[in-house]
Amino acid sequence: MADIVSFHPKTSEFVVEATHDGQPAEDLTAATLQQRVRQQEILAELGVKALQGTPFPELLDLTAQLTAEGLTAEFAKVLEFMPSEGRFLVRAGVGWDSGVVGTATVGADVASPAGYALRTGKAVISNHLENEERFRTPELLLEHGIRRAMNVILQGDGEPFGVLEVDSRSEGEFSANDISFLQGAANILGMAIYRQRAERSLTAAIERHQLLAKEVNHRINNSLQIVASMLHLQTTATQNPEVQHALRDASSRIAAVARAHQRLYSSEKIDTVDLGAYLGDICNDLGKAMPRCRIDFSAAPDINCATDTAIPVALLVNELITNSAKYAYPDGACEVWVEVSRADGGIAISVRDQGIGLPVDFDIKSGKRLGMRLVTALSSQVKADLQIRRHTPGTEFLLHIPDARPAA
Repeated sequence: MADIVSFHPKTSEFVVEATHDGQPAEDLTAATLQQRVRQQEILAELGVKALQGTPFPELLDLTAQLTAEGLTAEFAKVLEFMPSEGRFLVRAGVGWDSGVVGTATVGADVASPAGYALRTGKAVISNHLENEERFRTPELLLEHGIRRAMNVILQGDGEPFGVLEVDSRSEGEFSANDISFLQGAANILGMAIYRQRAERSLTAAIERHQLLAKEVNHRINNSLQIVASMLHLQTTATQNPEVQHALRDASSRIAAVARAHQRLYSSEKIDTVDLGAYLGDICNDLGKAMPRCRIDFSAAPDINCATDTAIPVALLVNELITNSAKYAYPDGACEVWVEVSRADGGIAISVRDQGIGLPVDFDIKSGKRLGMRLVTALSSQVKADLQIRRHTPGTEFLLHIPDARPAA
């Protein structure tokens, strides 16, 4: 049920009419019946457009265009209420002079038909604006020679968005059936307005979450870099080679994790990392830290990997490179090849050297060195298959990660 306020010039009275599902009877001529059918088609079309997520400005323009067509009127407009100004802004419309849409405003007080519809929630029919005694006819309507108008409220999320109005220069009268059609269009647009505001709020929340996540990653990166630098400096405070190696190893491990956080706050995404670019950074850092070790790195482009997988993989590669540098080349001058590629629906990583090779009885699972224990633990963490190939000369560690894509 919807209330309609209409003015009857013969009696100079305003009447609030209630419409029911049956609606007031009218003479259904062929033209009238055709118009009613077209109105139902328009409501269906608007509903589909709203469900399809049509861009909001486009949907406003389409609503103005189709409601004018459905009521065989020359003008229609969507009025957005501007609370701070106490006026309506013409957000969309059809039939109006150039410069009206997006610029013109009209009063939103109860002395105007649109303002009355907004304040009371009642649909308003003004079939004879020249004889109106209660409502003030807006200047915009006078300038365009409007003789009759209809206004219905446009609901939004919690508070009204504004008013949907159809206007005509021609004689005749809008009826209760016409207002039912217009209110139906307004209800569809109101649902789209609610959806648009909800999506805007959700987008703002997501953007804020991403901003906070990037700030956290930025601070973690800075903190880890400080710790890595302190450990590196600490190596100069001892003459014990084993302690120096341990401190350098710890520093490189922390720097590898810091690199991940650096990439996260520099990227648009926080749940994925370009693994090739990330490992390239790690190899570059290791090359600077071990000037006598040459690291040849290659990677296929755009190998995106879940962040939770990328970090342990980077630590694993870091261990394999440092182990090659320490044990495969006794004279200290080393060369290591690292390759990242796609393979069998997953990711394949090869770390190879041309050093003295592994001992004949080497077993990675029973290795006592911390580096090899870390390699085993990290491989298990990312559910990777780790294989060792002996070459002449050198050794190759092959890591296959079955599925490193981020969770959907």
